[in-house]
Amino acid sequence: MLAACNKHAPVSVNKHPTTASSKKPKPTIIVTSESSSAESSVGSDTIPMQLSETDATSTDIDSKAAQPLSLKELQPPTESNSAWKEGVNYKRLSPVQPTSALPGQVEVTEAYWYGSAHCYVLDQSLDVWRKQKAAYINFVRLPVMWGSVQRLHARMYYIAELLGKSEELHAALFKELQIDKSPLNTNEQAQAFFIAHGVSEEDYKRANASPAIEASLKHAQIMGDRYRINAVPTIIINGRYVTDVVMAGGQAQLLVLINELAAREKND
Repeated sequence: MLAACNKHAPVSVNKHPTTASSKKPKPTIIVTSESSSAESSVGSDTIPMQLSETDATSTDIDSKAAQPLSLKELQPPTESNSAWKEGVNYKRLSPVQPTSALPGQVEVTEAYWYGSAHCYVLDQSLDVWRKQKAAYINFVRLPVMWGSVQRLHARMYYIAELLGKSEELHAALFKELQIDKSPLNTNEQAQAFFIAHGVSEEDYKRANASPAIEASLKHAQIMGDRYRINAVPTIIINGRYVTDVVMAGGQAQLLVLINELAAREKND
């Protein structure tokens, strides 16, 4: 079973390969000690201290572990496994956070980091899920902003989005870090990555200097703080519920749970 990459351990994006199942840290959703219950003050005025890049973690994986779940594997679990419990399989955010979803839509947000092997593995199954999700679900990616390395990777995601290449380069960024084991820790390396993927130096520099990028990064910082994300991957459903692979009981269960919580929000 996938665990999660936690914010409170040293960064490393180029270790010797291990399997994603070799580490099983205890998942926690709330950063501050005074906010450890399901009814914690997520989104309050108390903002957790931002940590440096030495306070986040990554786990490398065997490429065989990064296989997406099939459509058959994404079918709902049996009746005995379908009774989701609040506080066990998901937690409720209090207060509920605002979303960018249009009326009639339900926003599903993935908090992630390209340096996380767990995020890379889940991303494969999320791609399958996105092809069959309900039309009313608006899927949003939220890169974490824990330290300088994460902020650089978040900047690269938003640059790709501004250039209209987010889907193509999202997968390429994961591959660069998780499969090719290439470091992407400096601005020079980031620029070289974009140029290697068909973006001119001029277009990259123009996008990198855009106020839109700074606005996106600021938004990511604010929402990461309000959701109190301290482990990835984490899924937020419509600003109301938080869950992850461990709480749900596995990848397939997580995707079914997302669908059920999204449907609940749609029908409320």
